[in-house]
Amino acid sequence: MASALPFVKMACSSFLATSRLEPILISRLKLLEAVPGYVNMELTIEKSHTNRLQILHGGTVASLVDLVGSLAVSSRGMYSTGVTTDLNVTYISSGGKVGDKIFIESRCHKLGRSLAFTSVEFFKSHKYELFARGTHTKFIATAMKD
Repeated sequence: MASALPFVKMACSSFLATSRLEPILISRLKLLEAVPGYVNMELTIEKSHTNRLQILHGGTVASLVDLVGSLAVSSRGMYSTGVTTDLNVTYISSGGKVGDKIFIESRCHKLGRSLAFTSVEFFKSHKYELFARGTHTKFIATAMKD
């Protein structure tokens, strides 16, 4: 399967240039693999990603579902990735603390005429243990014109 890495990197650059939230996340994310419909990333947890208990903040995870789900849409050749219409996160266990590495896998399951459907899974690196998962639906009809 052909690599989508250059295109996904270009989408990441666009997020960095135009957003206020994504730079907090993207500048720390390491893009490991991207093929059409699939993106694999790594994040080393930093203090800005944690809550008052000094563990990975649930809001960070939810933001990553939105961001990495969007990058999975991008991996299918879409520069503009639309807007979120639905986002769900299930927290299974703590994601870790500052210095821990997590791995994030996202898939774009369907890219239709108006909607895209993605899933995102979060794993602890030391055991590749699933600690959270999310689903993400995006309205893409307008974005398809880009």
